[in-house]
Amino acid sequence: QVQLVESGGGLVQAGGSLRLSCAASGRTFSRHAMGWFRQAPGKEREFVAAIKWSGSRTNYADPVKGRFTISRDNAKNTVYLQMNSLKPEDTAVYYCAARSPYYSDAETSPTEYDFWGQGTQVTVSS
Repeated sequence: QVQLVESGGGLVQAGGSLRLSCAASGRTFSRHAMGWFRQAPGKEREFVAAIKWSGSRTNYADPVKGRFTISRDNAKNTVYLQMNSLKPEDTAVYYCAARSPYYSDAETSPTEYDFWGQGTQVTVSS
């Protein structure tokens, strides 16, 4: 089991930046691929970014490419999402997720992820 706790959300003006963190419990964090997803009111949960267990590969949704960066620090059991040039349409609850299989790749479908955090709200004002 992996328990995940997100932090770093908040209110920011358009064009600003935020860095989300996701702290994981347990000794197996370094073996899990990690992902970030978001859900806006009235919309389905959507993929944002993912990183392979080794950190050697990342994957991004088209709307965030070039603006968001996912990274991980296995020594700290933490995955990050650096968000720059934020837009009002980035407003959502952001969720961190982990894939159960060890040594897995950076998948984009939420159905590939087995453990989820509680979410952190990001609001971008225009």
